Amino acid sequence: MAGAVALAGMACLRSGAGLVKLAIPDCVLETVAGFEPSYMTTPLPCDEGGKFSADAAPALLELGGSATCVACGPGIGRSAELTYLVRELYRQLPMPMVIDADGLNALADAPAGLRDAAGPRVLTPHPGEFSRLSDIAASSRREQIDAARKLAAEHGVIVLLKGHRTFITDGNQEAINATGNPGMATGGSGDVLTGIITALICQELSPFDAAILGAHVHGLAGDLAAKELGQVSLIARDLIQFLPRAMKTVG
Repeated sequence: MAGAVALAGMACLRSGAGLVKLAIPDCVLETVAGFEPSYMTTPLPCDEGGKFSADAAPALLELGGSATCVACGPGIGRSAELTYLVRELYRQLPMPMVIDADGLNALADAPAGLRDAAGPRVLTPHPGEFSRLSDIAASSRREQIDAARKLAAEHGVIVLLKGHRTFITDGNQEAINATGNPGMATGGSGDVLTGIITALICQELSPFDAAILGAHVHGLAGDLAAKELGQVSLIARDLIQFLPRAMKTVG
């Protein structure tokens, strides 16, 4: 899923990050690099299926160690080796991490996956990912929100629970986002959100504040795009196109 990490990288740039580096399997280097010349790409060892191999762990930890904030998950895929890699990043990197998509699934697969975080963690699940992560089959939105509060408080993480009126909590504070529209329920939209939040943390917002503002700006970009293009035709890359306008409204 080379497009997922590219979308996250482009959104990170458009949201104010000064320097964006994408760590990617070496077999998709040219594809990812071809989307955008403004971010940097670092190829790392991959397995026969095109995903990171366990041999990528030392380089990933080294790259992450020099970052202001690390995003993990968009396009990464699933395997036993990836579960190990994500768990090691979660457990060893002291800087903030924004974790989405298969990064969340890796933590759900790992024993005690949410324990022993080395630094601030922002988890951005949709309801299905949240059910796997929390091991709670919540049937209603209210039950999901109650479970998100509990999970955040228990593990000291920030949970951004996607959906209509996205809910953000750190277990003590909470917020509900009012921007966005159904047209944003399209592949890649979550990858864009990951990039936005990562960039805001890089600009010295607290992870909780970055999650709140990121959800707002992400939804506002979607609303601006839908107004011009319509909800039916909305795709994730449109959100990046309208991010500058959305950012100007909060700048």
